[in-house]
Amino acid sequence: MIGLGTIINTAAVVGGGLLGMGLKSGLKTQMQDALMRSCGVATIFIGAAGALSKMLVFKNEVFETQGTMLLIFSLVIGSVLGEWLNIEQKMDTVGEKIKNAVGAKNDNLFVEGFVNVSLIICVGAMAIVGAIQDGISGDYSLLAAKAVLDLIIVVVFASTYGLGAVFSAVPVFVYQGVITLLAAYLGSFVSDTLIDHLSFIGSALIFCVGVNIAFGKRFKVGNMLPALIIPVLYGLFI
Repeated sequence: MIGLGTIINTAAVVGGGLLGMGLKSGLKTQMQDALMRSCGVATIFIGAAGALSKMLVFKNEVFETQGTMLLIFSLVIGSVLGEWLNIEQKMDTVGEKIKNAVGAKNDNLFVEGFVNVSLIICVGAMAIVGAIQDGISGDYSLLAAKAVLDLIIVVVFASTYGLGAVFSAVPVFVYQGVITLLAAYLGSFVSDTLIDHLSFIGSALIFCVGVNIAFGKRFKVGNMLPALIIPVLYGLFI
């Protein structure tokens, strides 16, 4: 069944979020703050490792760097475009509407949790590759594996952010669902090289999310999302 992978992934996010909320009720504020900082540091290392794995190559017994200019142009051009479109404000607005719709008006962490967790579990190669495989052949194994990882991630984040983390299931369902449908009708439209580039830039964005979680908001990561468009253009014209 095409699309089953996204359904499994969405259910895992919801389940993990509800479990995390159950843990949150038994945690003191000091413990929640410690978990938040720990999640931030872990996210920083996940993003850094993903980016460096694409930048560092071992040739002739020495490490060399690649993709530096792609990283610079992607982040710079993407950030300028994102600021012009004010994407993060729109994401916050969506979060606020969901918060009001579910009667969580007094939940100060709802929007922050919704945006941060959505970015972490949506920006990555597994979401793209898994959704394409699901759409082309109905093979949902990669998305099932991602569902397990997302469940663990959301349990931890929901234990600090609360209900907002649960609703990160909405963008997961829409984002991966759209890619699956496109793959079903258009076939494999993403090359291995493009997936590597998207993973590279996506990991850099995840690093920025981690910094925000650990040290307070330093980056408007939502406004940096157009950076993911640059590797697509790079692949078309280079």
